[in-house]
Amino acid sequence: MTEPSQLELPPLSAPRGLGQHVAFGTALLFYVCAVLSLAGLFIWVGELGGEHPIIASLGACVVFFVGAGIVLHVIGRANLPHLGFGAAKPGQNTPIGAVAEPRDTGR
Repeated sequence: MTEPSQLELPPLSAPRGLGQHVAFGTALLFYVCAVLSLAGLFIWVGELGGEHPIIASLGACVVFFVGAGIVLHVIGRANLPHLGFGAAKPGQNTPIGAVAEPRDTGR
């Protein structure tokens, strides 16, 4: 029997590609934009009043930037091993979106 210290465990997360790094960086940028929009909202709400179209637009910007930031954050930090659109290699599971090669049944 093999000792537990000699067992090789699979990596906990797959390496992230360029797209995931870009998505995470964009998420951080969107969070900053949300904070700036919120700051502008609080600064101008006293001058313009709560019913001014600029205040409504800034509120919508906050909601958009936070929502899009959350989506991009999840995409950027997701563990996506073997996700691709190419043909599957023999011995691998078929990635999402890939077309599996037909198997020879020997008939």
